[in-house]
Amino acid sequence: MTESEVLIDKRDGLGLITLNRPKAINALNHPMALAISAALQVWADDDEVRTVVVTGAGERGLCAGGDIVAIHRDASALHGGSPADADSATGVFWRDEYILNALIGRYPKPYVVVMDGIVMGGGVGLSGHGSHRIVTERSKIGMPEVGIGFVPDVGGTYLLARAPGEIGTHVALTTARMSAGDAIAAGFADHYVASEHIPALLETLRTESAEIAIAKFATDAPESELVAQQDWIDACYSVDTVEEIVDRLRTHGSPEAAKAATELLAKSPVALKVTLRSLRAARAAKSLEAVLNEEYRVSIASLASHDLVEGIRAQVIDKDRNPQWSPATLADVTAEQVDAYFVELGDKELGLEAIK
Repeated sequence: MTESEVLIDKRDGLGLITLNRPKAINALNHPMALAISAALQVWADDDEVRTVVVTGAGERGLCAGGDIVAIHRDASALHGGSPADADSATGVFWRDEYILNALIGRYPKPYVVVMDGIVMGGGVGLSGHGSHRIVTERSKIGMPEVGIGFVPDVGGTYLLARAPGEIGTHVALTTARMSAGDAIAAGFADHYVASEHIPALLETLRTESAEIAIAKFATDAPESELVAQQDWIDACYSVDTVEEIVDRLRTHGSPEAAKAATELLAKSPVALKVTLRSLRAARAAKSLEAVLNEEYRVSIASLASHDLVEGIRAQVIDKDRNPQWSPATLADVTAEQVDAYFVELGDKELGLEAIK
């Protein structure tokens, strides 16, 4: 990490974190995650810091996710699929990233994050577990993992599983983008502030508490299109297998459901099945830490998979948008293949414990 990739400052009672890779839409890498964790740990006991503020440089977004080109490079060198993959560069990065996600989720001070523009994947991990999550009219929020043969992580399955009804399942399996109104309704954000007022909000935070400052600028969010469509979403996704979901989407009769079926079927079949199982498990989990522990197992298993390498190749490296998934269809994915993603890692477990 160069010093400028994440700017960390302390002044006027604020701990300021600015992701500063605007050309990469502030994609998060391992050194950045470590720097953010270190700052948060120090500020937790620093009486000079009242509130933490997290923003992204540039006009495009807070954070587009992790550095998936680096992940592709690492994944391409792995073939066995074993707990030892946790010692790879990406495995170690994910370990520290998930520890950061848990730290944010239990942070003892106000954590104000401006989710302006694009917030995807790892960006959700930096924002979605915070105490004061702000969206704007430019916000586009999502978990696009199944589109690259991966599975929602960074505590994303915890958030998705707790969205109203089956909205989170729809977002995860189709990689649907959430607007500001959708994000608030789904539990990924708290407050709507027009982007033109963000500079004034940040200035006000220097002299006011997070609650008072946000209240001065927050307004009612636009209505959520996902909530408006929740009837068909709940009807189609409230079943136990991806195949049943596809059948219900195809036979529902609405154009929105038909579109969702087409979008879903373009994704990695094995990632879809693993994601649905992860979401159902996350819904029953008692803590964010428990979910992150399971996500880590799934992520390490994904790292050596064909579909992660192929998905990143097709979407990011070659950009032909024509991934050749293996297995190629939902019917070809066996229960044993899905089970393999959830095998415990022995002494390589993430091992987070919930704070009581």
